[in-house]
Amino acid sequence: MNQPAPASFFQLRIALPFALVALIWGSTWWVITGQINGVPAAWSVTVRFAMAAPAMALLAVATGKSLKLSGKAHRLAMLIGLAQFCGNYMLVYEAELHLTSGIVAVLMGLMLVPNAVLGRMLLGQPITRHFSIGSALAVVGIALLLLNEAKAGGMGSNVWFGVALSAGAMLAASVANVVQANETGRSVPMVSLLAWAMIYGTAIDGTIALATAGLPQLPSDAGYWLGMTYLALAGSVVTFPLYFNLVRELGAGKAAYNGIVTIVLAMLISTLLEGYRWTPLAIAGSVLALTGLVIALRVRNPSA
Repeated sequence: MNQPAPASFFQLRIALPFALVALIWGSTWWVITGQINGVPAAWSVTVRFAMAAPAMALLAVATGKSLKLSGKAHRLAMLIGLAQFCGNYMLVYEAELHLTSGIVAVLMGLMLVPNAVLGRMLLGQPITRHFSIGSALAVVGIALLLLNEAKAGGMGSNVWFGVALSAGAMLAASVANVVQANETGRSVPMVSLLAWAMIYGTAIDGTIALATAGLPQLPSDAGYWLGMTYLALAGSVVTFPLYFNLVRELGAGKAAYNGIVTIVLAMLISTLLEGYRWTPLAIAGSVLALTGLVIALRVRNPSA
């Protein structure tokens, strides 16, 4: 019996969600800056997923998916909630207090490396020659983008603390990316697993926020809440089912290349809204990163 052809980036069912996720997440980096301006980051994260969790549950019900999970699936949801919706986002929001959003986005783009390694270790997903070459080019491109930001003065005095927070966020997100695609995760509806993961993540976030920042201190201005609604619904409810499905279809390493496109889109948005300046170094970094993307995602024999 012939084996089904492996999923390819160039298939419409892959390319469309890939592009939509990159477009939305590319804009969220800028929106997040308005969520931590004078507001405890931990509470903004908590409120984001307190809004997203019931919306994800409603999506599950509306699409006929059961919210009932086995004990094993609940434990997986707790792990995803801890890693993705607590660890990743708590550290990202805190990192943006010390680094520009562009730098944090650039550092998160390196997630393709731990995604590939963990995908190999935990799921047996291959690391192919094309992927390795493409990843190497992309890492060099990201390094050039980071160097450009540093030369432009985008890094403050707490740069290394911000880098450490971003690295922790990247590793936490990578763990969640990979474990959700295991046998237990695949046995339950994606939206149901995500709804419970967000519920658990929100509970952990709220506990941390209360312990570190005291009672909620949230602004009443419309801009904050419009941004919060966008992050909760578009940036979480719409994107995570699409992205986690990409992880299952493409593999954890290849799906992480979405972060490369996200970086470039984030910089384009920054160009329009924050006056980001495209230097030769930034252009070279973007070209290398996207070239790596094309090489890694080209249609090929799985053993190539």
